[in-house]
Amino acid sequence: MKASDRAYSALRDDIVEWRLTPGTVLGEVEQSERLGVSRTPLREALARLTAEGLASAQRGRGVIVSDISLAHIDELFELREVLESKAAALAAARGDRERFADLRDRFLAAPALLTDDDPLRHEYYSLAAELDAEIDAAIGNSYLTQSLEGLRVHLTRVRRLAKDDAARLRQAASEHAAIAGAIADGNAHLAAAATAIHLNNSLNHIKSANTPPGKTPPGEATHG
Repeated sequence: MKASDRAYSALRDDIVEWRLTPGTVLGEVEQSERLGVSRTPLREALARLTAEGLASAQRGRGVIVSDISLAHIDELFELREVLESKAAALAAARGDRERFADLRDRFLAAPALLTDDDPLRHEYYSLAAELDAEIDAAIGNSYLTQSLEGLRVHLTRVRRLAKDDAARLRQAASEHAAIAGAIADGNAHLAAAATAIHLNNSLNHIKSANTPPGKTPPGEATHG
């Protein structure tokens, strides 16, 4: 692996997993020494991260880890709904029904994975990633798959804002089961609708979890 690729992979993982938090300055000298690469490949890695939106250049500070705001999350979920709903519909038309039926059953049993023995929810998120992979394989569209892969890098960062709430994850497991079940039944319309419902619930949860008590989450109207 090229030095620039190694630096890029290491920095991306650190950013996505919040070991490098939003606003952290990615100084060339410090990161070159930490990653064991020279400054030229590090600059290439930083350029790639900036192009992907994981880092940004700021006057007087250099390159920093990009921020995640609720406004940006709205935009991210707008794109996510378009791409993932279409992908679910295509998977319903093209996918292996037995595989998705198995995933449906595993998501129905998924609440058992949400225990204190796995506080970071690795097992649950691994199952969610498996559903993503099966949908990617089923749709047979390299352009859509590539777009989804780029989107999921940001979604992994956003996941931390959801605070790994067990009650929400149990609800999400049921929603994922509905998506997988609709695909298994070959019902493209229902698969797209189930995906849209899941994403709307996920977005509302993130907003609620990150809004101070007494304030209305951004994008939600108040009613008298």
